Amino acid sequence: MINDDKSFKKRLARRNMYGSISATFFFVANLIGLLLIAALFLHIINQSMGYVVYVNRVEPETLSERPLEDLSEEELGQLILQNQPARIRVYIRDYLSRVSNDEFAEATVGAILRGREYPPEWGNIPLRDLEHEQQLELLYRNMNQRQMLNLVVENIVQPTAAKSWRLFESLFHSDDIKQQAAEEFPNGDLKFHSWLNWDFLTRSVTSSATTTGLKTALLGSFWIISITAVTALILGVGAAIYLEEYASDNWLNRAIEINIRNLAAVPSVIYGMLGLAVFARALGEITSGAVFGVTDSNGRTVLSAALTLAILILPILIVNAQEALRAVPSSIREGSYGMGATRWQTVSRQVLPAALPGIMTGVILSMSRAIGETAPLLVVGASTFIGIDPNGPFSKFTVVPIQIYEWTNLPDQTFKSVAAAAIIAMLFVLLLLNAIAIILRNRYSRSF
Repeated sequence: MINDDKSFKKRLARRNMYGSISATFFFVANLIGLLLIAALFLHIINQSMGYVVYVNRVEPETLSERPLEDLSEEELGQLILQNQPARIRVYIRDYLSRVSNDEFAEATVGAILRGREYPPEWGNIPLRDLEHEQQLELLYRNMNQRQMLNLVVENIVQPTAAKSWRLFESLFHSDDIKQQAAEEFPNGDLKFHSWLNWDFLTRSVTSSATTTGLKTALLGSFWIISITAVTALILGVGAAIYLEEYASDNWLNRAIEINIRNLAAVPSVIYGMLGLAVFARALGEITSGAVFGVTDSNGRTVLSAALTLAILILPILIVNAQEALRAVPSSIREGSYGMGATRWQTVSRQVLPAALPGIMTGVILSMSRAIGETAPLLVVGASTFIGIDPNGPFSKFTVVPIQIYEWTNLPDQTFKSVAAAAIIAMLFVLLLLNAIAIILRNRYSRSF
């Protein structure tokens, strides 16, 4: 008995030691993960703000006695006419045109500005036949004051970030930075600048780091995620209800479930190839809006991208919805049937409300994945530079991850800071989506 007691205590001590080692290992693993995430976040913050030296090619004071921000669309247009009259057609092509670049040279005003504002009598006249003053009128009729101001600043004033410093350098070596800036750029304007600001979020993308913005990419992401969410929610929940509540347990339905789970592991670029073949090409007349008379027959639109992402996240959503439905106690179904309810009444009024927190959590988490996808959207036809904000399902588009990818590949180091600001904005959106998931789960969860 004494030996058995000693042996038990020895084994217990060994198990406790192994348990302590395992607990320490898991704690250290979590700590390392948190430190790496914190280091990554600090690196992004460090790049997103700091001192910047701005140098203008043309000083604004030489263009107008009043600040450029106070000028109207017509006054800003006159500055373009005086300094760059030959580029007015280029601006119309890049920011207003509804036709492809190949068709632009011969296109009429009505075709180029379809759905926009122009004098009716100019509709059948080729744009190239108009005088510069007439082309300018088309420009400021269809662009607001902020857009015209951006054109003037970007193309005439041409401010450039001659040199930039990161946050920690700016905080701990500010005197050295000011001295260096004064020596190297005597005409420069040294400012402490946060690249993540309201102007950055509300400006459209441009080719200059000092004037570019994230608005175009944010709108593209919003349109795509909205259509993706609606499409995937309807199809995913419908498929999960059928497989869980209606389908019989036979080899065919088991094979369908297995393949749905396998599809969740397919690389996203494969879904992009599928979307390109089916939505952008085979169904291009529909996804482009050509059958509705909206635009041309190029199917590389918001709708094609959204349907591609909907298929990508559909397996994840179906599996999550099935698990949520399966977690509803069978007693709820039995009680409903006992009261004389039909199967559909039971599913729609009892099972679905009970499973809603799990389903909505799956939807939000699926959206979190979809909003960060890049490869399938590049295959479908996302633009790396687009001057027109997406305004509907048939618009050309770009999204935030693609814009970040494009900025990080540019040789101008200032764009690295712009990309860091875009990453912070994207992380905020992802955190917001996950916060919504937690709120929905806590608000609608029920105890059984």
